[in-house]
Amino acid sequence: QVQLVESGGGLVQAGDSLRLSCAASGRTFSSYVMGWFRQAPGKEREFVAVISSSGKSTYYTDSVKSRFTISRDNDKNTVYLQMNSLKPENKAVYYCAAGSIFTPQERHYDYWGQGTQVTVSS
Repeated sequence: QVQLVESGGGLVQAGDSLRLSCAASGRTFSSYVMGWFRQAPGKEREFVAVISSSGKSTYYTDSVKSRFTISRDNDKNTVYLQMNSLKPENKAVYYCAAGSIFTPQERHYDYWGQGTQVTVSS
């Protein structure tokens, strides 16, 4: 079992940056692939980024490449999402998730956090 708690969301202006954190409980965090997903108002939840258990591999959805960076600290049981040059269309609830397969497909993730709201004003 893994429990995930996101933090770091908030209200920012377009062009600003935010760093989301996802703290995991349990001693097996380093064995999990970690992903970030988001759900905008009126839309389905979508993939944002994924990082391998070691942190050596990452993958992003095209719309956030070069602006967002996913990273992890296995000693702190935490995964991060650094978001730069935020745009109003990045407004969403952001979720972290833990799974065993390096994939953007959310059905392969077993554990989910409660989400953190990101709002970007124009």
